[in-house]
Amino acid sequence: MRSRAVLPSDARNPPGPGYKWIALSNTTLGVLIATINLSIILIALPDIFRGIGVDPLQPGNTSLLLWLIMSYMVVTAVLVVSSGRLGDMYGRVRMYNLGFAVFTVFSVLLSVTWMHGTAGALWLIGMRVLQGVGGAMLMANSNAILTDAFPPRQRGLALGLNQVAAVAGSFMGLVLGGLLGPFDWHLVFLVSVPIGLFGTVWAYLKLHDTGVRTPARLDRWGNLTFAVGLIAVLSGITYGRCAICLARNHWRVCPSATPTTSPDGRSSRS
Repeated sequence: MRSRAVLPSDARNPPGPGYKWIALSNTTLGVLIATINLSIILIALPDIFRGIGVDPLQPGNTSLLLWLIMSYMVVTAVLVVSSGRLGDMYGRVRMYNLGFAVFTVFSVLLSVTWMHGTAGALWLIGMRVLQGVGGAMLMANSNAILTDAFPPRQRGLALGLNQVAAVAGSFMGLVLGGLLGPFDWHLVFLVSVPIGLFGTVWAYLKLHDTGVRTPARLDRWGNLTFAVGLIAVLSGITYGRCAICLARNHWRVCPSATPTTSPDGRSSRS
């Protein structure tokens, strides 16, 4: 039985000529805040771990450091394809709006973290994972919304500006993390909340589905194997680089870099 494309109700009443610029502005804001959060914690990591009372260089804590860095990136990379497919199935604007809302909710939960120690680090990792779900929805559907909103002769301009915002967000995240972290590490996550609230309301009120919905099914096994493979590769690269770095700098985290004392009193490295 052949599936038929479904024309959303908004497409029967096309928006005015200014709608494409509203779509460009909102999706650029969404991509900007999503990519800012890819890098915003990197410079602020010492302040974050100091704030929750965890030494990431102690044995057993390096995994907390690595997963706090990797969690958001892994989730966005794994789910961006699935989020795009869900947008094709249920409406790109609908999934984009949901992504903005999810992103904002978990930004709030990150900024109000009250726990300390390992529990606090695990809370941050979990919230970053769920924040990444919203970020994946934003990044996956923004280009599709622009493709629907702009005529073919202007799509290159719209998509190019959107990608410029993505690149700029990666650099802005480093700067914001470095500036806000020393004042209060909660601000590293709180800075996304007002932007997320504004973007969520704006998208809900102004964006409309104008594309064609295509009934389809998610490739669950394909997504699962992609996720497992990506996590395995990133974990291998990250943990391997960490082990080499720690061994070279004698940080006493890797077993291979732990100094021992021989019976004659001389220090050796096992």
